Amino acid sequence: MGENPISIHVLGICSALAITTKIDTAVVMTIAVVGVLSISNVVISLLRNNIPNKVRIIIQMSVVASLVIITDQVLKAYMYDMSKLLGVFLALIITNCIVLGRAEAFAMQNSPSKALLDGMGNGLGYGAILIAVAFFRELFGFGSIYGAQVFSDQIYMGGYENNGLMILSPGAFFILGLIVWAHRAYTKVIAVSYTHLRAHETEAALVCRLLLEK
Repeated sequence: MGENPISIHVLGICSALAITTKIDTAVVMTIAVVGVLSISNVVISLLRNNIPNKVRIIIQMSVVASLVIITDQVLKAYMYDMSKLLGVFLALIITNCIVLGRAEAFAMQNSPSKALLDGMGNGLGYGAILIAVAFFRELFGFGSIYGAQVFSDQIYMGGYENNGLMILSPGAFFILGLIVWAHRAYTKVIAVSYTHLRAHETEAALVCRLLLEK
């Protein structure tokens, strides 16, 4: 969790704000991202020695886009209502900085086995934040957890009301901000953005380069 893509690198926050009103949508999105990220990392790692440098980004996006389309079609076939809830944010996995960042920064330089573990680790780290945000938004916004009612009718009769802010985007911002703050305070790490990574540059080399440039 020390290199979490959302709480440390602040990547992929669009879906963290948009589809986390309930835990079930966050879980499905997590599964989709883990699958796409892991498989795309493996495929790109297998092809890395045969990919021309000038078109590597196009090939990476093509691999990711193909996997996202397959995922979308599977959801429409077996979980149509969930597919409608995720909407355009499932398709936006194609441009997710986490997916393309790991393909460029890690899969292009490492073996398929390492790329698989990297994809699974980053995907699960991403999903952990999604589910954490969704937990608090559903609990305080709807009074439930994973669809099961938590607060009894007596509590509502006593004057308690669900917090409508939690089901709106500002509520997601507040919760995500608190999680990012808590995680960074706990780990005491310095965030390094993937956007600073040059082609075929490792994160260790990036840190050294940035320090030298300063």
